[in-house]
Amino acid sequence: MSVHLHWFLPTGGDGRTLVDRHAYTDGGVKRSRIAPVSGVRAPDIDYLTQIAKAAEQLGFEAVLTPTGTWCEDAWLTTVALAQHTERLKFLVAFRPGVISPVLAAQMAATYQRITRGRLLLNVVTGGDSTEQRRFGDHLDHDRRYARTDEFLSVVRGVWSGQPFDFDGEHYQVEGGLTALPPDPLPEIFFGGSSAAAGPVAARHTDVYLTWGEPPEQVKQKIDWIRGLAQKEGRTVRFGIRLHTISRDSSAEAWATANRLLDDLSPETVAAAQEALGRSESVGQQRMLALHGGSRDDLEISPNLWAGVGLVRGGAGTALVGSHSDVADRIEEYHALGVEHFVLSGYPHLEEAYWFGEGVIPDLAARGLLPRIPASPLTRPAVGGAPLLVAGGR
Repeated sequence: MSVHLHWFLPTGGDGRTLVDRHAYTDGGVKRSRIAPVSGVRAPDIDYLTQIAKAAEQLGFEAVLTPTGTWCEDAWLTTVALAQHTERLKFLVAFRPGVISPVLAAQMAATYQRITRGRLLLNVVTGGDSTEQRRFGDHLDHDRRYARTDEFLSVVRGVWSGQPFDFDGEHYQVEGGLTALPPDPLPEIFFGGSSAAAGPVAARHTDVYLTWGEPPEQVKQKIDWIRGLAQKEGRTVRFGIRLHTISRDSSAEAWATANRLLDDLSPETVAAAQEALGRSESVGQQRMLALHGGSRDDLEISPNLWAGVGLVRGGAGTALVGSHSDVADRIEEYHALGVEHFVLSGYPHLEEAYWFGEGVIPDLAARGLLPRIPASPLTRPAVGGAPLLVAGGR
């Protein structure tokens, strides 16, 4: 079982801090300022192309692209970036409640043909009713998961290439059809920590994603989903969503993490915790419980730092340490059954290089990666001429 590494596309903006990096708002804490912020990198196609190309060159398999009010549309952005990359896959997040499942199946099929098979799907059921209502969705938490269950049944049904009928509570489809099914079928990634989410994952998903909890908690989730999938006669693979701060030494990495904390005022943390505490997401509440809103004891497991979650919703933990430390933790999660690692860091361009040039070679040396791209400096020179590399410090 090889490790699959994925990076992240900051389609809401990027920067060097945990807050005020958003191109359209104040990091999602007050959600009141609709104006560019000084020092923030806007998510224009040129900057996102830099990140996508870096991820491809460094050996990442795919990039996750988020969905929501405060970021660019994931489908349109990634199909544009596909024209600037060759192998990189795109893990496109989308909300099943705001689009027809038959249309989504057709979009996925078209996407696969345009990109020559580089689409992965991340199904986001949604844990914030305010955000859902903004998109016209008024279902409560558990009913949203019931609808996702039906949605994925329809998508897989119409991908068969034959007319498909479905009569459910949320969808009624007569003769649903994707005339040219996607080839290959996109893998479906899905996350959810609630009792309502587990059966949906067991029935439909290829890869179950968890946020970065300590290894023992991740193991409990894996055992839970694996047991539910066995009852459905299915096998589910597993992934984890984490940030990363990897440096040449552990001291450098922790200094970077501490600098990110130094930028956070008590008022900023309190406002973020109040907003995040209203989330209906069980996964979000589990993230908040890791630190309790306190800056004390944020290393909740060796090299697993909960500081990001003081102000950021969703994935709130980071792997922090030397390149070898971070590789150790990835190997530890991998031993539990985690194959897919969806990573990010601030800023995303620089952190991609820190991880790609530091951790990826270490993982390859351990036999955990199928391959990493050859460096341009190690490829044979055109015409057989030797490639000369200048010395330097």
